[in-house]
Amino acid sequence: MRMHAFAGGLLFAAVVAVSGGVPHARAQPAPTLAYVQPLSPEAVGAIQHKLQAAGLYNGRVDGVWGPDSDLALQRYQQSHQLQTTGQMNQATAATMGLDVGQLTTTSQPLQAAPLPAPDRLRAASVRALQTRLATLGFYRGAVDGVWGQSTMSALQAFQQGRGWQPNGDLNPATISALGLSPDALAYR
Repeated sequence: MRMHAFAGGLLFAAVVAVSGGVPHARAQPAPTLAYVQPLSPEAVGAIQHKLQAAGLYNGRVDGVWGPDSDLALQRYQQSHQLQTTGQMNQATAATMGLDVGQLTTTSQPLQAAPLPAPDRLRAASVRALQTRLATLGFYRGAVDGVWGQSTMSALQAFQQGRGWQPNGDLNPATISALGLSPDALAYR
């Protein structure tokens, strides 16, 4: 079993080897199927807390897997003579004293109706959103108040990092998780 980091999130993957059951003259590698499950914000927070306690993570324990969390995990693996993959795996979890079963329990926010389309946000609201996404390590573009593909991609990466459907909707759960007030977003 392995856990994979991806842009903005951390996943748990169980890899299962499948054999055709037919003998071959030569050994054939068995095809591999992978089941991938996003980690909950609580599980990511537990990992961040362990990394912080080890003195390797200086960010907030916020349940969002970002570049700082990824780098801290690599440092942790190096310092504990683990294979340095930057991916959460069973050996790393065991070394941290974390239960893999508890890490793979996911939570999904209650889906409330999305607010109007993000491209209808006022420039000041888009800047606030871009600034917050940049602070969390998801947005690297200019904080210019223009809703574009890079802002949408950053929002989707944030949602995926929470283990949610990366749909780019600015629903109340996403806005709240970003630490923004829904009332602070003004539309044209």
